[in-house]
Amino acid sequence: MRLSDFWNRMKLHFGDPYAESWARDYVIAELGGRTVTQALADGIAAKEVWHAVCGVVSVDSRLR
Repeated sequence: MRLSDFWNRMKLHFGDPYAESWARDYVIAELGGRTVTQALADGIAAKEVWHAVCGVVSVDSRLR
C-alpha cells in the first residue's frame, strides 16, 4: 500500500481534519505502543499500520 492510499483511507474513515489528529494522538499497542505517525516515521509499512488501525476501530469493510 502506498502512503497516499493509506492517508486517503484514514481521511475517508475519520474525516479530513480528524485523521491527522487521530494519527498523532492515538497509541496502538500492536504498533509497539506507537502512534500511527510514529510508526510510519519509524519505517513500519503503511499496510501494516493500516491493519493495526483496523484492529482498534471499526472500519468500513470497503476500506479494509
